[in-house]
Amino acid sequence: MASHLNGTMDEIRHREDAESHTEQAYNLIEEMIVTMELPPGASVSEAILSAKTGIGRTPIRMALKMLEHQGLITSLPRKGVFIRQLKVEDELAILELRRPVEKMLVSKAARLTTQAQRDALRFCADCMVQAAIVGDASRFLHFDRECDRIVYETSRNPFAIDFALMLYSHSRRFWKTYSSPEDWIASAHLHSSLMHAIADGDEVRAAAACDALINFLETFCKSAVGLA
Repeated sequence: MASHLNGTMDEIRHREDAESHTEQAYNLIEEMIVTMELPPGASVSEAILSAKTGIGRTPIRMALKMLEHQGLITSLPRKGVFIRQLKVEDELAILELRRPVEKMLVSKAARLTTQAQRDALRFCADCMVQAAIVGDASRFLHFDRECDRIVYETSRNPFAIDFALMLYSHSRRFWKTYSSPEDWIASAHLHSSLMHAIADGDEVRAAAACDALINFLETFCKSAVGLA
């Protein structure tokens, strides 16, 4: 009995380790795609990504399946795996989906945040604006992700969060490719207005600020390719 139990526990630990490595591989590859270290159209392989990340090929293979399902890579029979091209029509479709999902999330956050979370949102929002003004992109993204983390944590809807995160990866890549310093500053102020509305517990203002941010991103998207 004890031997069987030990074997079962070893299997569970092995499965948890594999899942952890797959998650690590996914996060690293996704970041390389979003930051354009792996540019659109680039060919990738398990061997190359394993060497880049220091993670074994089995977790890399699982991570690539997740990224393909997410639409960030394309697998072509007898040709290989490629980073998906950027298309303005894809980004506009993504923003169309982001609007209702994010409005729901920010409205719930405005209603459910604790005082500590509200203080943190105000602090992070102000830091985002400061980072954008001085051109510190990594600091901007750090506080942007922290704001998102608090909002998602408060919303208590894991399905909406997973959906939003999948869409956000595509939007981050498009933003990284086409945005200017002026775009970062404008975006920071809109994000700040949204986070302060949530921190003030104002659901109506939070939903309106979310709409304003998505409107800005739609205009930015069209302008980036000369459609506005």
